[in-house]
Amino acid sequence: MANLSPRTAGLPLTAWVSPRGNARHKAQVKVPLTAGEMDIDSVAVISIRPEPWLVTGALDSATFEQITGWIRHNEAALLDDWDDVIDTAELIGKLQKRAA
Repeated sequence: MANLSPRTAGLPLTAWVSPRGNARHKAQVKVPLTAGEMDIDSVAVISIRPEPWLVTGALDSATFEQITGWIRHNEAALLDDWDDVIDTAELIGKLQKRAA
């Protein structure tokens, strides 16, 4: 699992992404419900496809729009990571920060 800090992703919260592995769910991004705290039991889950949508958790609309905009902008790289076409180092090299 890649831990993408606000410094790396340009988002207000750290984002977690990972390859599919044995997961039965679709590609997704996880973010903490509380900034600065990474507790897997307290996250918002945003599905990447077909359009980014909130699977679980609660985010204010501004934060949700920032994250979904970043997902849309980086969809190809995120899906390549999910499909294990690229590794974490390649993913980080391909990601583009979200414009402020």
